[in-house]
Amino acid sequence: MLKYELSIVNYRTRIVSSLSDIGQTTWDTLIAAQAERNPFLSFAFLDALHESGCASPDSGWQPQYVTLWHGEQLEAALPLYVKSHSYGEYVFDWAWADAYRRSGLDYYPKLLSAIPFTPVAGSRLLARTADAAQKLIAALCALQKNNGISSTHILFPPESQAKALKDHGFLLRSGVQFHWINQDYRHFDDFLSTLERKKRKNIRAERRKVHEAGIRFRHVRGVAASEADWRFFKRCYDRTYAQHYSTPYLNLAFFRRIGETMPEHILLIIAEQDSKPIAASLVVHDENTLYGRYWGAIDDVPCLHFETAYYQPLEFCIDNGIRCFEGGAQGEHKMARGFLPQKTWSAHWLAHPAFADAVERFLKQEAGGIDAYIDELEERNPFKQA
Repeated sequence: MLKYELSIVNYRTRIVSSLSDIGQTTWDTLIAAQAERNPFLSFAFLDALHESGCASPDSGWQPQYVTLWHGEQLEAALPLYVKSHSYGEYVFDWAWADAYRRSGLDYYPKLLSAIPFTPVAGSRLLARTADAAQKLIAALCALQKNNGISSTHILFPPESQAKALKDHGFLLRSGVQFHWINQDYRHFDDFLSTLERKKRKNIRAERRKVHEAGIRFRHVRGVAASEADWRFFKRCYDRTYAQHYSTPYLNLAFFRRIGETMPEHILLIIAEQDSKPIAASLVVHDENTLYGRYWGAIDDVPCLHFETAYYQPLEFCIDNGIRCFEGGAQGEHKMARGFLPQKTWSAHWLAHPAFADAVERFLKQEAGGIDAYIDELEERNPFKQA
C-alpha cells in the first residue's frame, strides 16, 4: 500500500484499493462528466478486470486509485496501479528497466496509470473541473515522491492532459495507432469506392476467399452471448497467444463478467464453417467509436483474420452510424484497409536525475523518428482523393 499524507485546499484526498469502496454510481457519474470517455473507463470494465483477478495484486497490478472528494462527491480520480512488471502496457519501457537493473537500482515497483491490457486513448485525469485536475496532478506528484517510487507512467492520455503533465515535470512520448473514419458511408461498397483501385481489388479478393470457403458470420450482442459463445471465444483468444508463445492476460471470468455487466457495449463476431464455429473476434463499442480488441481462430483459413477482425466490424460501423473504428495497437497493414495513422501520447516521470536526463534525450530523438514515420505513412494514404 502506498503511504499518503497530503492536504489539498477544498478537497479530501484518499487512496482507493477497490472500486467497490467508491461504488458504481459515484464512479460512473464522474466518468459521464469527462469529454474524453469510453467504455473502458466504466466501473463495469475496470471492476471486471479487478474482480476476475486479471488486474490484481496477485497478477502484479495493485490498484491504488488517487481520489479527491468534496464532501461526499467524487471530484477527481486517477486510475493508478503499483506495478511489479511491465506486461500488458503497450508502451514499452523494458530497456529503461534493464538500464536500472544494470546500474544496481530497482525499477520496480513503479506507478502506472492506464487501462490494463488496453491500448485505448482516453481521459486519465478524471476531474469535474480544471482546478480539480490540477490538484489531482499535485496529489500524484506528492505521492510518487513520498513513496520512493522509481517512476510514474501515464499511458494513452489525450494530448491536452499529456501537456498538463509536462508542466509538472513529466516527459512526453508519442506513438502511432491506426483508426478508420466513417465518412457517412451507406454500405461497404460505398467505402470501397473511396480507395485506390489496387486496395479495393485486394479487399474484394480477400472477402471472396472467405466466402468461397463457406464461411458465414454471426454477430452476437453481449446480451445474447451464451456460455458456449464465451467458451468458444476464450478458446480462440488463448490460441492466438499460444501461437505467439505468450500467456493470455484475460480469463473466462472476465469475459463472462463484461458480457453480463456491459452487454450494450459488447459484440462477438463468430465465423462458422459447416455450421461449426472456427473463429471469433470481440469488439467493444459505444455510439461513436468501435474498438477492435481480441481475435482468434481454431482453423487456418486464408484471409479469415481480415474478414473477422476488420471487414465485419467495418460493416457494423457503417450499418450503425459509428464514426470511428480504432484498430488497436500497432499494425501498419491496417492502412491498406482504410485505417490512417493517429498520434498517441504517454507521460513519464523518473525519480533518478541521471536516468531522467538520459530518457529525455532518448525521447527527443524518438519523437523525431515518430514524426518522420507518420509523414511517410501519410504519403501512402490508401484513399483516391489523397
